[in-house]
Amino acid sequence: MDDAPAGGLHFIGTATTLIRYAGFTVLTDPNFLHRGQRAYLGKGRWTTRRTEPAMGIGELPELDLVVLSHLHGDHFDRVAKEGLDRSVPIVTTPPAARRLSRWGFTTRALRTWQSTAVHRDGAMLRVISLPGRHAPGPLHALFPPVMGSLLEITSPDAPALRIYLSGDTLVYDDLREIAVRYPDLELGVLHLGGTKVFGLLLTMDGRQGVDLLEIVRPRHAVPVHYDDYPVFRSPLSDFLDEVDRRRPSSRVVTVGRGETLPLPVTASWTS
Repeated sequence: MDDAPAGGLHFIGTATTLIRYAGFTVLTDPNFLHRGQRAYLGKGRWTTRRTEPAMGIGELPELDLVVLSHLHGDHFDRVAKEGLDRSVPIVTTPPAARRLSRWGFTTRALRTWQSTAVHRDGAMLRVISLPGRHAPGPLHALFPPVMGSLLEITSPDAPALRIYLSGDTLVYDDLREIAVRYPDLELGVLHLGGTKVFGLLLTMDGRQGVDLLEIVRPRHAVPVHYDDYPVFRSPLSDFLDEVDRRRPSSRVVTVGRGETLPLPVTASWTS
């Protein structure tokens, strides 16, 4: 395992992060394919990875939970299927949970606004399923359901922390309810890339990424999921240019693969 601090978000690649805080450890959207290996996106479509993950699946520490936005090959790949400990609960959508259960994994299925929790020594890690939509308009019914997630961590020994994981969503009206229910988000982790399959926009591009920041208003935001596969058509620079132009209230920090952002985010962190 690397020398990342005990409290931090460690960026592995794609939408895969390792989040450690107040004694809890969470893995998100496990994608451990190597450069040149192919990921299955459904509907007979494959895409080839361009980047290396910052760590291998065998280097992971002991996990409390895996949080999975949806079951596509760039979020849960064959390496994860073969290498993850099946006793670690995977929090995900009901359709993804059903398939993962058939593969022998422990799952916790959540519908939008439902939650599940882990308790330890007076501390609590709660995961709440938030709205998400993977395709525009009625076409979203043709794609796997996706969920955003809120990680809410409380502990007698650390400040309370709320982290928003966008999942592979586009911006749409239901996301506005997130800010109503959870107005004090410390960190937003945004799945960007402007993914296009069959000409359809399936994840936020740079413009939509800033639209989302203006809706949910986290104090800090980290972009992920932007350069690992050729179906990602909107580079990170699109998002950063839009941030410079529109100046959202959120402070945007970039975290390279293999880097760790301290949690809570410190004023000394520089992009």
